[in-house]
Amino acid sequence: MTTEHSSGAPWRNFYGRTKGKHLRRSQEAYLDEDLGKLSPGPVSWEENPDRTPLDLDALFGERDVWLEVGFGGGEHLVHQAGATPGVGIIGCEPYINGVAMLLGKIRDAGVTNLAVHPGDVRDLFDVLPEASISKAFLLYPDPWPKRKHWKRRFVTPQYLEPLARVLKDGAEFRVATDIPDYVRQTLEEVPRQGFRWLAEGPRDWREPWDDWLSTRYEQKALREGRVPHYLTFRREPRRLEDGGR
Repeated sequence: MTTEHSSGAPWRNFYGRTKGKHLRRSQEAYLDEDLGKLSPGPVSWEENPDRTPLDLDALFGERDVWLEVGFGGGEHLVHQAGATPGVGIIGCEPYINGVAMLLGKIRDAGVTNLAVHPGDVRDLFDVLPEASISKAFLLYPDPWPKRKHWKRRFVTPQYLEPLARVLKDGAEFRVATDIPDYVRQTLEEVPRQGFRWLAEGPRDWREPWDDWLSTRYEQKALREGRVPHYLTFRREPRRLEDGGR
């Protein structure tokens, strides 16, 4: 059962650290000057205690909306924003150093179709309208290698159920990881939440996507001899007997 603190919000543990080494002065300026302007709307429990859904039409117009969960340093997020200006993309990342890195990349690239939530994606899931996201990315998530921590991985019902709720029927969900056991858990858990794995052969999970930009996490994995896996899922149509959910 979920416990609550004094604001009414459930206690939620981030799935990774939220701050690392000291920020550079320029990065602190990015956070002060740019982060507020890139907010997708009231997400936090303090701003939105009633959990009113975000107005994505006001945010991005009539564009399709994509979501990247845990964008790291933001290189893939900015690459996708520049390559697909006709969509709006929300990036979610609790690690503030990564958020600062992203903001610098946004300034350099000049992309304008991004929104940024610097916090737990479960808070964002609370306020995303049902069936509002056309594509989602989970790229090199924290592997939580110890068995006792596997329940903290993203590919568990506490994350996958709300992800399935906010994805449109037919939406694509991409997962990249270099951890074999994470691949195993992903292939076990994701299809249980209304997704179909699109692979037809080994090439479909050993070769990256055509629009892929290799991230610093992938480059580290390759240097250390680990093999990347690229898994693509499709959100199955909601069943009428489940009330369309």
